[in-house]
Amino acid sequence: MEEAREIAKQAYLYGFPMVEAYKTLYGQAVETGGLNYKVPFNTIGNTAQVFTPKDTAIVTPNSDTPYSMMWMDLRAEPLVLTLPEVDTKRFYHVQLIDLYTQNFAYLGKRATGSKGGSFLVAGPNWKGETPPGIQKVVQSETEIAYALYRTQLFGPADLDNVRKIQAQYKVQPLSAFLKQPPPPAPPTIDWLKPEPRNMTMAMTTTPEIFRYLNFLLAFCPTDPNEKDLMRTFAKIGIVPGKLFDAKALVPDLRKALQDGIDDGVKEFEFFKRTQLDTHKVGTPALFGTREHLGNNYLFRYAAARLGIFGNSAEEAIYHGYFLDGSGAPLDAATKRYALTFAKDKMPPANAFWSVTMYDGKTQYLVDNPLNRYLINSPMLPQLKLDPDGGLTLYVQKDQLGADKASNWLPAPAGPFFLVLRLYEPKAEALDGTWQVPPLRALE
Repeated sequence: MEEAREIAKQAYLYGFPMVEAYKTLYGQAVETGGLNYKVPFNTIGNTAQVFTPKDTAIVTPNSDTPYSMMWMDLRAEPLVLTLPEVDTKRFYHVQLIDLYTQNFAYLGKRATGSKGGSFLVAGPNWKGETPPGIQKVVQSETEIAYALYRTQLFGPADLDNVRKIQAQYKVQPLSAFLKQPPPPAPPTIDWLKPEPRNMTMAMTTTPEIFRYLNFLLAFCPTDPNEKDLMRTFAKIGIVPGKLFDAKALVPDLRKALQDGIDDGVKEFEFFKRTQLDTHKVGTPALFGTREHLGNNYLFRYAAARLGIFGNSAEEAIYHGYFLDGSGAPLDAATKRYALTFAKDKMPPANAFWSVTMYDGKTQYLVDNPLNRYLINSPMLPQLKLDPDGGLTLYVQKDQLGADKASNWLPAPAGPFFLVLRLYEPKAEALDGTWQVPPLRALE
């Protein structure tokens, strides 16, 4: 049973990001009538407002850039994504994510320019020449993939401009783009229904996770360097497309698998405490392509736990604040905090930066009387600078006086964490020359 326990630990770390992503897939594209349903597959759904505490489909959501999203079924044929020309001052992109939660490509301002164009997204089995009228071909290694669009919002008065840009995001099957007859439709997918809302943790903290993992692996042709890993996983019943019935396991095996899952959770908690919370490992290491991650499944797991669908470093860097400058956990029930950027050490970003508040228990945005969930660089004209030209943000649950109110980032009356995001980070942010300032607990 020790071997089964170790295999379960590996498989849990490997599969958690996929199953966590499946919750979003099912809610946004399958569960018609559900709270988080957006649009069917191969259709772009636009969210014409910023995220609020009411949005619970994704943990640690970014509220700087209204989202558009599309779950892509690439089994029958590729899709053509057409982007409009966008002002070069505005950040926008399409993040392309496979079922493993790896970022396999980007379209948009940094990657393909602001002039727009038509881009082909193909599944793993497509073979063909670049069709006429296509600027670039990108290929997913899984048959189901996610396109996550971000369009920068400069402020409430800018929302109509964002809506106009979103309305110009287009998608077509390749056959329609080429004005050709469509290929035969792929088989209908019998989607696995996630556990009820009050049981969703069971999907990712018990051997039930392997039922969903087997289902998802059916859409993921095995990568050549993972064939041995899949043979190992098969020893405990993890086989692409095969039914995994956790309830039918003999008690000893079920316990071994649960112990392995618990071991995986403990490994992550140790990694977070000793590497992430201390900034020895940063988010640039956690998000990216398969080549970038180097099949480091603990990193991929950590990324999904902390902020699934996060960006690759060249598009955005994330710095999480989970401890104050003295190493104590953040809790605004009894403490007040300040975050100061020196005049010559503002967050180095070519596009923009933001600091967003999250509830420490739910990982969602924090409800507050100002409806202010973040402070970002486009807000600088409305913020009050320090006498020396630096910028101090005040983080606490109680409203501040008029002299500091503009710089107040409301916190919950309890545990919280902050995420500092740098979009299109400069070289000094990527190479570590720029140091992240600590969050200071005030007396």
